[in-house]
Amino acid sequence: MGHIIAKDIYKELGEKLDGSMVRMPWNDAMKEMVTYLYTPAEAELIVTMPYRPATLERIAGMTHLDKTKLHFMLDGMCKKGLVCDIWNGEQYEYMISPFVVGFFEFTMMRTGKNLPQKKWAELFQSYMFGNKDFLDANFADGQKISVMRALPHEEAIIKDPHVEVLDYERATTLIDAQSSFAVSLCSCRHEKHHLGEQKCDVPLDTCTTMGDGAEFLIRNNLGRRCSKEEMYDILARSKDMGFTLTADNVKQDVGFICHCCGCCCNLMNGIKKTGYTNILVSSSFIATCSADDCIGCGLCAKACPVDAITMQERYGAIIDGNRPKKLAVINEDRCLGCGVCVFQCKPKALILEKSTKRVIHPEDTFERVILQSLERDTLQNLLFDNPNSKAESFMRSVLGGFLKLPAVKKRLMSDTLRSRFLQTLRSVSGD
Repeated sequence: MGHIIAKDIYKELGEKLDGSMVRMPWNDAMKEMVTYLYTPAEAELIVTMPYRPATLERIAGMTHLDKTKLHFMLDGMCKKGLVCDIWNGEQYEYMISPFVVGFFEFTMMRTGKNLPQKKWAELFQSYMFGNKDFLDANFADGQKISVMRALPHEEAIIKDPHVEVLDYERATTLIDAQSSFAVSLCSCRHEKHHLGEQKCDVPLDTCTTMGDGAEFLIRNNLGRRCSKEEMYDILARSKDMGFTLTADNVKQDVGFICHCCGCCCNLMNGIKKTGYTNILVSSSFIATCSADDCIGCGLCAKACPVDAITMQERYGAIIDGNRPKKLAVINEDRCLGCGVCVFQCKPKALILEKSTKRVIHPEDTFERVILQSLERDTLQNLLFDNPNSKAESFMRSVLGGFLKLPAVKKRLMSDTLRSRFLQTLRSVSGD
């Protein structure tokens, strides 16, 4: 391993991870985190792997490793959550786990004896919230594509024949569409538990995954298989406990539903600490309050996981004698459209209605990854993904410089060109 140690392999690893659809700027906290999570040999392997999912044969050709040894390493890294194995219908393909959704969640889902879970929690929290480097790199420029979106609680939506609720926004429909399910530890609550910061009294095994994602977790002992009935039970419990439902930010083949609380969820804490409302994409609904029906109790403001509701004095209205009455006021820029507040409103002054706010929910994972990478200046790494090719390195440099031009990026993300751009890439990739 002398040749590995001689190089600053962890700095190279940091640069490789920073080139994914989730940016990871290098700092002291990241250096400590990756040094603890990856062995030098694992770091070396990640650095030489392609960004796109690849077969064992392709990775062996790039890394010049013996297939038996490579398979053993990849299998071990899948069980640690550092690599994902994906069944393509004929064979497994392997992909580098991004930070989120990726090796943060998978690491904190691990169970067993003598695991350094408290140390992991400290490392992750230090990197995500020790400073704003990570959040700034991914959301400070107003990026519209995030990895997760809020789901509305169906019962909170206004009953109006003119209001259409699409299938991809119905949690029950998403569950009905799948046949494989897994339950894992909630990575955020597990992290807060080991940091002594968990404020809610909730079982940790509340992260639900579906389809191929469920099979990956089960296969690598990161979750347990569950039934469709248990999925519905967890969904009902989340409604009763006032949790926000969040899901993979795609319309087709949604892979997971998370059951989030405002005290533990890192996404929601990120919104509250930074004001970057784009960390979690809202649903296509928004909470509205009837001024005539609001009694100013403040229960909705306490329930909101991202502090999108404030209670404001409403002078001239009298309740219980001469006390001024307060009114719930919703910050429309921050509201997730989750409906949690609606369940706390006894006079039924709150309801979810269709929002006029423009949100982007990609059709599928292919589109989300492409658009997410375009926004974060890393799309060239997916298009020319061989890190060991000088020709592809040159093309990455040229294309990367072109795609970083604000005018180019704005045009490709516009309603006019976005669909044609994605169709072209889909045809080229054969997806």
